[in-house]
Amino acid sequence: MKHNMTDDQGRMTDVKRMALFASICLFIILSFSSCNTEYTAKPKAYPRVEYPERKYEMYDPATCPYKFEIPTYAKVNIDSSFFGDRTIPACWVNIDFPAFNGTINLTYKDVNAKQSIEKLVDDAHKMSYKHTKKADYINEVGIANAHGVSGILYDVGGDAASNIQFFLTDTNKHFIRGALYFNNTPNADSMAPVINFVKEDLKHMLQTFEWK
Repeated sequence: MKHNMTDDQGRMTDVKRMALFASICLFIILSFSSCNTEYTAKPKAYPRVEYPERKYEMYDPATCPYKFEIPTYAKVNIDSSFFGDRTIPACWVNIDFPAFNGTINLTYKDVNAKQSIEKLVDDAHKMSYKHTKKADYINEVGIANAHGVSGILYDVGGDAASNIQFFLTDTNKHFIRGALYFNNTPNADSMAPVINFVKEDLKHMLQTFEWK
């Protein structure tokens, strides 16, 4: 019996065509099926932060006219970069929070004829409101502690460069301005827990602050 090569080739061609047709149909079915499937985006995840136990110690620099309690997990660095060769005590300090990559900048100034209390308060007010372009709100909260220290705290909401600023004074001799910064891109959502934690430490600092 003679083997017909033409018939075999024809049957193989038909099988290939059927396989190709089946593949195309399967692709179309899967495509329509995927279009009807609802996609659920994964919620944003932020790095977990380990919060230390709150403990405080007195910060009492011998050459500065103030003292107050700071967290034991914070570090104080003297900021003398603004004074150049001046020999007066450098009472501008940075209170660093290494665990949170944050810093509270404190700038001290004497109240005198050249720097009146009115001018210093006005400058502090203007500096705080520089953040209104990206702020959702700014709340002014009066400060008055048991040591006779008064001032204003500016609570800034939203993606501002500094979410907390303040000034303290005795109105006739001493004035200090502070601002909380974090060394990262402002993001109110991800930073809210850290800001709130440091805010409680800042409140304690303000309550224990006194002039010497």
